[in-house]
Amino acid sequence: MSAPTEKPVVVWFRNDLRLTDNRALAAAAATGAPLVAVYVLDDAAAGAWTLGGASRWWLDKSLAALAADLARHGGRLVLKRGPAATVLSGLAAASKAAAVYATRAYEPWARRQEEEVRAALDGTGVAFKRFGGALLREPEELRTKAGEPFKVYTPMWRALVALGEPRPPAPAPARLTFHPKPPAGDRRADWGLHPARPDWSAGMAEAWTPGEAGALARLDRFLDTALEGYTANRNRPDLEGTSRLSPHLHFGEISPALCWHRARAAAARDPAAEAGLETFLKEIVWREFSYHLLVHWPDLPETPFRPAFGAFPWRDDERALRAWQRGLTGYPIVDAGMRELWTSGWMHNRVRMIVASFLVKDLLVPWQRGEKWFWDTLVDADLASNAASWQWVAGSGADAAPYFRIFNPVTQGQTFDPAGDYVRRWVPELARLDGAAIHAPWTAPALVLREAGVVLGATYPLPIVDHGAARERALAAFAKLGRP
Repeated sequence: MSAPTEKPVVVWFRNDLRLTDNRALAAAAATGAPLVAVYVLDDAAAGAWTLGGASRWWLDKSLAALAADLARHGGRLVLKRGPAATVLSGLAAASKAAAVYATRAYEPWARRQEEEVRAALDGTGVAFKRFGGALLREPEELRTKAGEPFKVYTPMWRALVALGEPRPPAPAPARLTFHPKPPAGDRRADWGLHPARPDWSAGMAEAWTPGEAGALARLDRFLDTALEGYTANRNRPDLEGTSRLSPHLHFGEISPALCWHRARAAAARDPAAEAGLETFLKEIVWREFSYHLLVHWPDLPETPFRPAFGAFPWRDDERALRAWQRGLTGYPIVDAGMRELWTSGWMHNRVRMIVASFLVKDLLVPWQRGEKWFWDTLVDADLASNAASWQWVAGSGADAAPYFRIFNPVTQGQTFDPAGDYVRRWVPELARLDGAAIHAPWTAPALVLREAGVVLGATYPLPIVDHGAARERALAAFAKLGRP
């Protein structure tokens, strides 16, 4: 530990809302200086990608959890709203701070924000120190043999593994010393992050526990109950087969390094879990791949990665888009996913692929419209993962081979929700149909529908598009592009 200094250090929390394995916080604590902990809500910096409604709900609860964790160490989380450069330079001046420490972010707007903060602090003689920790490896560490950024996932996975094990996670600082009189901040309630009139968040509150403690509990539960069967069960929305760590990772309530090493340790204790381990680690690296793409292609959220898709004949069909958003397409697996999303702020990954394919390939609605809806409704809305995944499904993204892949929503439902339990949970008007009919109720005999209380076109919609015809239409559109 370096010699203590009387000048405070400002710790700027961003998407690293945790104490454990927080390199910026640990480095600040190691100076021995009193700390000023701050979170800045800078909506203007994010522009079109300011936090959506579900993410704002999560942030509200995560900040409350972080504030409580800091309070147990004798500290207070200062909340400030406004341009980060202005807020942080003002806060540093008010507290006579020597430096501002922060965790690196990767969104294009966040990178510009960091440059503005550095410039503002340079003018006042306050140091700005930035640390990694949101990823296993910084994007600059991973290059092809030709020295280029990766465009294909598997070679990047191999390159990352070849670098050796990621750094081990660091424990939370044993001792934190805080400024005795930190500058005043805002009241969290005044930020209006929690929805009101109406409060639509009851389903999310039931499903989630934001904060570092909730993240660690979620990881432990996954490692204890689902890692062993992860490879087989992660595609089954009717089972508790996934980690559901994505929102915790996005807000930095847990680090990917901690997830990586604890999963390895769990598999070492239980050889039966070894089969699921690599699959889980590869999912963590898919997140890394998405950030790799965003850093090197910052227009990924708006512009097709494959330029030929700029000429794709998308349709402006607001009626179809609205039916998709509301979970009223007439395809049960699609509707179940969209209703799960609206209620809980989350959707199973296999179902995300199904509903995305339906929007962009059955309905030919631009992928950007789906991306924006997910951005507003997902608690794990992550610019890198959201953009990369929507482009992958649309066929316009990196590693999207075959780009003309079109999911059949009926067979997808039959394969991954074989008994129909997932559909029954989220589309209760079909709950009395058996597994043979529940994924394609329009094919069921009239007597079966009547006994189940289903009236197509009344209690549940008829399909808004014929999948077979829609598939042929999409393939014809792809054919016009040649081989993008």
